[in-house]
Amino acid sequence: MSSCVIPGSFDPVTRGHMDLIRRTAQLFDRVTVVVMVNIHKQGTFSTEERVELLRKACRSEANVRVEQWEGLLSEYMRKTGERTVVRGVRNGTEYDGECSAAQANRMLNPRMETLLMPAGDGYQWISSSAVREIAAFGGDIREFIPRECAEEIIRKLSNE
Repeated sequence: MSSCVIPGSFDPVTRGHMDLIRRTAQLFDRVTVVVMVNIHKQGTFSTEERVELLRKACRSEANVRVEQWEGLLSEYMRKTGERTVVRGVRNGTEYDGECSAAQANRMLNPRMETLLMPAGDGYQWISSSAVREIAAFGGDIREFIPRECAEEIIRKLSNE
């Protein structure tokens, strides 16, 4: 059985994230989306909220499960026995950063492999940061977030 991990902060989940998850779910028998804690980012949504939003958004993907992890990705991979990480990249800057992260992870866990998947058409510029910024200025973010959890995301961002 083929399996992989898609790690990220997902703060909040976007349609770009969901495109990556759905495309990956067509390639692997089992996909685990892991909500990570990024020490360089202060989350708008709590880890638990992000997990619940992703579970709701991924409900139609039978081979996708959502977990959370506080710690190094390499340790998660070692603990679970997973070997393959899938990361989406939107541009050359992200590609460079992901290559560096993949090399560091392999130094920490030589069994890990990272696969980089280009963003799908129309998703190259969508990021959680952009969604939060648009919402902060009163813009309509419905086109950028999953319909399944749009109301929760909009409610939370309008209260910030």
